[in-house]
Amino acid sequence: MNTPETRVAIIGIIVENPDQVDALNQLLHEYSNYIIGRMGIPYHKRNINIISVAIDAPQDKINTLTGKIGRLTGISAKTAYSNITARVNTE
Repeated sequence: MNTPETRVAIIGIIVENPDQVDALNQLLHEYSNYIIGRMGIPYHKRNINIISVAIDAPQDKINTLTGKIGRLTGISAKTAYSNITARVNTE
């Protein structure tokens, strides 16, 4: 059986539209088995929220999640990848 190659990455998220928070949380929940951790910082001075999500997943999963987040109105997302890859046993 071929095990998938995974990468560690950080997805940086800026939330400018609080009405989309439920949709964002639903997406993060769908990918929760890949998420290592997350940190949210409310920035009251600018009325935005800054979220960082650490993830270890196949690159296509990371790209898909980042794309789905970026399509939410008033939310932007960018990803920074580690250069280290690993094979994960899925048994």
